[in-house]
Amino acid sequence: MTMLTVKPTSRPRHHLLMPTRGTAVLVAVLLFSACAQSDNTDDLSVDTNAKEANVEAVSESTAQTQASQTGILKNVSATVYKDANCSCCKEWIGHAQTHGLSSTVEHPANLSLIKDRHSVPDELRSCHTAVTTDGYVFEGHVPAKYVAEFLQNPPEQAIGLAVPGMPVGSPGMEYQDQFMPYQIMQINKDGTNQVYAEVKSMAQQL
Repeated sequence: MTMLTVKPTSRPRHHLLMPTRGTAVLVAVLLFSACAQSDNTDDLSVDTNAKEANVEAVSESTAQTQASQTGILKNVSATVYKDANCSCCKEWIGHAQTHGLSSTVEHPANLSLIKDRHSVPDELRSCHTAVTTDGYVFEGHVPAKYVAEFLQNPPEQAIGLAVPGMPVGSPGMEYQDQFMPYQIMQINKDGTNQVYAEVKSMAQQL
């Protein structure tokens, strides 16, 4: 009986370099991922640039707003009544003078009597009282912006504005960029008061 020897069919060596279906899919995924990553990087770069441009635009807008507000109280004169040792009162006076207010300062022995004389309600009182030459009263840390706005068109029934207490972040009460929203109250001749404005951010004071 003759034995036949069957030799295995030889394969070309280059089959080792031929990618399988699974390998091809993996390569395609990797290439897509690399492309997507490159695109995302570009998007992040564009997004970062856009954010930086937006910050610069906001800063420039704020600077322009501050510049336009300078001098809004240039035709206003007032006497500010305060305690001699009140530092935040000094800060508010500096804020008002920066915007053009011409002021004199007095340190009465009894500040409450001044507030009584100018009809400032007990619940609206603060650390200092500014009285203009026209007789309008601005109690506490009222932003110059709102003082000017009020004086441009005083409500018939009003004698002035007040910011009760000493809200952190209001003009003269700045502290480490902290801010507490507050209300500016309108003081009326009949002894009543009402909300004149709600200040919800530091930027709103400009």
